[in-house]
Amino acid sequence: MKAINILITGANGQLGHEMRNVLTGDARFNAIFTDVAGDDTVTLDITDETAVERMVADNAIGYIVNCAAYTAVDAAEDNEPLAARLNADAVGILARVAKRHGTRMVHVSTDYVFDGQGCIPYTEDMPTCPQSAYGRTKLDGERQLLDALGEDAVILRTAWLYSPYGKNFVKTMLMLGKDKPALKVVFDQVGSPTCARDLASAIVTVMSADEWHPGIYHYSNEGVISWYDFTKAIHRLAGITTCNVQPCHSDEFPAKAHRPAYSVLDKTKFKSTFDVTVPYWLDSLQETLHQLSIAND
Repeated sequence: MKAINILITGANGQLGHEMRNVLTGDARFNAIFTDVAGDDTVTLDITDETAVERMVADNAIGYIVNCAAYTAVDAAEDNEPLAARLNADAVGILARVAKRHGTRMVHVSTDYVFDGQGCIPYTEDMPTCPQSAYGRTKLDGERQLLDALGEDAVILRTAWLYSPYGKNFVKTMLMLGKDKPALKVVFDQVGSPTCARDLASAIVTVMSADEWHPGIYHYSNEGVISWYDFTKAIHRLAGITTCNVQPCHSDEFPAKAHRPAYSVLDKTKFKSTFDVTVPYWLDSLQETLHQLSIAND
């Protein structure tokens, strides 16, 4: 069977790195990893429709996996037009090109499309109401994709993403835990951490299913935890005992962007559609910390 050509955008980010890892050795797919720059990626500006058109046409792309995003949540409050260009307009470009070439598309979105005021896990059909520029631009990206492709696309909403790559909460807490004698972390924001490798594996599951199952899905690791409890677990598993981590309220750390107080996503639809078991957050965290310890040896 001939390998399917896949276009991966945002390949230098956390999820892009993990897409590279999970696709290594998978003969079913031939991935082209792209970003705006990078020594080991193909340069592609996804805000340039002509460039995207050329890339898809010249390489007979079967799937577009959009891992690119403007994820600086606080900075987006002062740079919403820039965030919108990448989180919304570029998604529309990718979707229109996909439509013209009969290419399937998987797009990664966020829990920030909800208002975060709920108390039960968010299902895909619950009303959206973003409370930040980041959330608004990501929701607009979903809408532009659906405008171009109708229901014939996959949107995967995720939350609290981390990995051994780039900047993320896990790596920051490891650094602070080793450098500071005490640390305050909010306990009034709860959600489900997501290991980027697990999300990448979920995307491969979508593409390799016997049938194409378009729609909006939620994916994060199993379980619910606060940022405070997450930090305590990171330090315990990493053997950090010299940092006194204390819980605090969100208003003790004012930020430009509103953070959801409740970010738990209901994964029932994804699990039942693709017949998969989603890893527990603690197991995936332990595996990531093991990878980081190997990298630091």
